[in-house]
Amino acid sequence: NEMVDEFIDGGFNYFDTAHGYHEGFSEVAIRKCVVDRYDRSRFVLTDKLTEDYFKREEDIEPFFEKQLSICGVEYFDFYLMHAQNATVYEHFKRCRAYEKALLFKAQGRIKHFGISFHDRAEVLENILTEYPQIEVVQIQYNYLDDDDPAVQGKKCLEVCEKFNKPVIVMEPIKGGNLVRLPEDVSALFSGYDVTPAALALRFAATPKSVMMVLSGMKTIKDVAENVKLMSDFEPISEREKQLIEAVKKLLRSKNMIACTACRYCVEGCPKRISIPDLFACFNAKKHFHDWNAAFYYNDVYTVKNGKASDCIACGKCERSCPQKLQIRALLKQVAKEFEN
Repeated sequence: NEMVDEFIDGGFNYFDTAHGYHEGFSEVAIRKCVVDRYDRSRFVLTDKLTEDYFKREEDIEPFFEKQLSICGVEYFDFYLMHAQNATVYEHFKRCRAYEKALLFKAQGRIKHFGISFHDRAEVLENILTEYPQIEVVQIQYNYLDDDDPAVQGKKCLEVCEKFNKPVIVMEPIKGGNLVRLPEDVSALFSGYDVTPAALALRFAATPKSVMMVLSGMKTIKDVAENVKLMSDFEPISEREKQLIEAVKKLLRSKNMIACTACRYCVEGCPKRISIPDLFACFNAKKHFHDWNAAFYYNDVYTVKNGKASDCIACGKCERSCPQKLQIRALLKQVAKEFEN
């Protein structure tokens, strides 16, 4: 409640949720912290249609109505087709999900229709060509993924600009990885009047096509800092671009696991492996020299869940990974690091 108040009092109003976030409690939290406490005109709410919750066209409307009910609203300002990639898009097409969402918009239960996207730029171009009714596109965009061949952040941004679609940015600080920097990388900021978080957020917000940057704020301090940053926004300078290139070069030399902890890989894992948490332990130990990583691996994340060595290599996790990580091979590295 206090974070919401700080955010809205600072002049901001955009909230993003989805049914599966935070093990199903994100929409509940939105209702209790925002909807029940503020007039509907005071906030903008985005929700999403996720592949896991419908098998056929007939499943979509009951699920949509359930989302409205849980959130306690009569309409969503934005409703996004969630985590679109080449495979997921085919499921949405088979179930006529885009057509159903456009019907909801015609009924006034959606104000704006869009997609969130995790795939190559050519797939995005195909979707925008087939559905010109799309009004907004949410993409992963940060300075580390800008020219990454798997994420293609810059190329996806350019496709959105080609089709004149406003962009919502997710993962601007790459799941916190652009803030929790190794000591030698943090040292590069010496002589610059900018923090790692501010640099990452300002990079993401600089393109004119970007209408919104989503920041996963966890404390009141985070909210206060981000509100101030965006209230007095300044685009990235040429000197700061040089800093970004130096940070990218040094980070990539460390060969970190580029997991953003979206947790799409966790749901349905037959061995209940908490993959993002194990990757975070690995990065913490290997690259941030966190002595506590082994404790978290052995006494927190694998107590009720599988260890990295429990992986049966079914590959379901890799099919759902927006970062296109080779999770099965990476889990072997994690097991070697913590279980020998």
